[in-house]
Amino acid sequence: MNPSEKVARFRALHARPGAFVIPNPWDAGSARILAALGFEALATTSAGLAFSLGRKDGEGGLTREETLANAAAIVTATPLPVSADLENGFGDAPGDCAATIRAAAGVGLAGGSIEDATGDPARPLYDPGHAAERVAAAAEAARGLPFVLTARAENFLHGRPDLDDTIRRLQAFAAAGAEVLYAPGLTRLEDIRTLCAAVDRPVNVVMGLAGRPFTVAELAEAGVKRISLGGSLARTALGALAQAGREILAEGHFGYASRAMSSAEADGFMASRR
Repeated sequence: MNPSEKVARFRALHARPGAFVIPNPWDAGSARILAALGFEALATTSAGLAFSLGRKDGEGGLTREETLANAAAIVTATPLPVSADLENGFGDAPGDCAATIRAAAGVGLAGGSIEDATGDPARPLYDPGHAAERVAAAAEAARGLPFVLTARAENFLHGRPDLDDTIRRLQAFAAAGAEVLYAPGLTRLEDIRTLCAAVDRPVNVVMGLAGRPFTVAELAEAGVKRISLGGSLARTALGALAQAGREILAEGHFGYASRAMSSAEADGFMASRR
């Protein structure tokens, strides 16, 4: 499947009735498992990548080159469309966002997201006007490329749970050319429903963070089109590793092995290219 066919398939997922889940592998192996299980598209995770490199999440520690190298490995692991977490475009200027989108399309990604978080604790969000200019530059760079641009409003993740401001930002991002809108951190179904009704683009929400774990059916009824999982699958894997280590040290036994995937099953997943 060539890049144009992958993007057509990706857009079709956003256009069909209901909601679809786009899980977040953190490397080629986890991508192959998720593809073999039957998911129809994948998304990268900056948190999962940071953890795999021994770094904290959300401190601007990932470079564009590291992010795209990880994305390229996931793209080549399966034939599925892959969308990337491109953080804030790896720079404050609109031109930085444009350069990131062009580079992302160049490694075969079917899409990617640009967020309005600065990475600076003193001013965690870009001003709305500048944030929209950054999305506009990214959209212009994506025009003519096989690429689906997602724009993220990050207020709820940075201590500013202002739904009205989130909606205004997302509406501005849609006007600037974003195809998909995303506001991570919403924890109330009524807020999600209000947001979906206020915008005219497909909405992505993330599950696996704090708050009630809504079902796919509940989110679809609220108007959500795409459900991502952020770093939660990576954290689940890390949690199993930590639990096994604690059992060995505290109890002196190796019962964790009974819960492990068999080598035959793991080999089967790694050989699979759905």
